[in-house]
Amino acid sequence: MAQQIRTVITGTGSYIPDRIVPNSEFLKADFLEKNGAPFEKSNKETVKKFREITGIEERRYADDSMLASDMGSKAAEKALEMSGLDREQLDYIIVAHNFGDVRADNRRVDMVPSLASKVKYHLGIKNPCCVAYDLPFGCPGWLQGVIQASYYIRSGDVTSVLVIGTETLSRICDPHDRDSMIYADGAGAVILEAKQGDKPVGILSHAARTDTETQAFYLEMSRSYKPDSDNTLYLKMDGRKLYQYALTNVPGMVKESIEKAGLDLTDIHKVLIHQANEKMDEAILQRLFKLYGESEVPKNIMPMTINKLGNTSVATVPTLLDLILRKRLPGHSINPGDHIIFASVGAGMNINSVVYRVPESSLG
Repeated sequence: MAQQIRTVITGTGSYIPDRIVPNSEFLKADFLEKNGAPFEKSNKETVKKFREITGIEERRYADDSMLASDMGSKAAEKALEMSGLDREQLDYIIVAHNFGDVRADNRRVDMVPSLASKVKYHLGIKNPCCVAYDLPFGCPGWLQGVIQASYYIRSGDVTSVLVIGTETLSRICDPHDRDSMIYADGAGAVILEAKQGDKPVGILSHAARTDTETQAFYLEMSRSYKPDSDNTLYLKMDGRKLYQYALTNVPGMVKESIEKAGLDLTDIHKVLIHQANEKMDEAILQRLFKLYGESEVPKNIMPMTINKLGNTSVATVPTLLDLILRKRLPGHSINPGDHIIFASVGAGMNINSVVYRVPESSLG
C-alpha cells in the first residue's frame, strides 16, 4: 500500500474537578413538575429511581473560580506533555463546548473572546499561525472537532491539532428539574498529528448526521420550573424522545462507520460512547450487536465512567480515553492494533461515530 498521511492521537489529557457531589445531595432538592406543581414522589424515591436508570451515583462540579476555558487549558497541558509536541508547532486549537465560560455567580454566556483563544492564551502560544476557534455541536462536539482535525491533517496543510471538549453543565441546569442530577463538569483533550505510513492506522472512517425535522428541540433552553422565577434560561430536555432517538439512530451510525472502515463488528475491541444514561448506552450496544445478528455483547467492550463522573457532555469521550490510556480505569486497556469506536449523540439532534486503529509503535 502506498504511503499516506494518517491522523493519529499522540497525547491525551483530562481535568476532573475535585468537588464530589453524591446523589444524597439531592435529597434536599425542591423538585417541581413542568407546570411548577410540587413533584408527587418523595426525593428519596426520585433519587433511587434516578440511580437505577442512569447509573449515576455521584458527579463532579468545578470550583466556583474555575471556568470551562480554565479546565480545557489544564487538560490541554497534560495532552501536550504526553505527546512531547512543541506547542508552538500546533496548527489548530479546536474547543468544543455549548455554553462558553459560565461563571458561578453569573449565568450569562461568555464566548468573547472564544474559549479556544482563551486556551491559546493560557498555554502561552505565540505562533499567530496557530488558529483557534470554537465548535458548538451538542455533546458530539469534541468528536466532530476530531473529524474536522482529521480533514485538515489529511489535506496535507497541517501536521498537528489540539482538540478539547470542556463544559460546566452544573451551572446551566435548573435546580428544580430532576434532570439536573445528570449534569457534571469536566474537560478532555487530545493531540492529533500527521503520520506517514503504508498501513491503515489512526482515524479510519467516520459517519455523522443531524436530524431537525421533529428532533431539533429535544434539548433546548428554557426558564426554571419554579413559578415567578427570573428570565434565566436553563438546559431542558425531553428525555423520552431523546432516549428513543438515540436507540433508533446511533446503532446504525456506528455500523456505517465500521463498514466504511472495511471492518466487521468482531474487529472492534472497545466502544467509547458518550454517557448520559447507563441503560440507554447498554441498549444502544445491544441494538448494534443485533444489527450484526449477534445476541450477546462481550464483557468490558464498553467502559463506563458515568457512575462517578456524571454527564460531562463534550468532555465525556476524551476523558474516558485519557483515563484508560493512563491506566486509571481498572479492567480496561487499549493496546497497539486495537480498533476503537468513538461515538456520541446530543443536541441538534446530532450523532457521530469514528473508527480508530491504534498504531503499533506509538500511543495512537
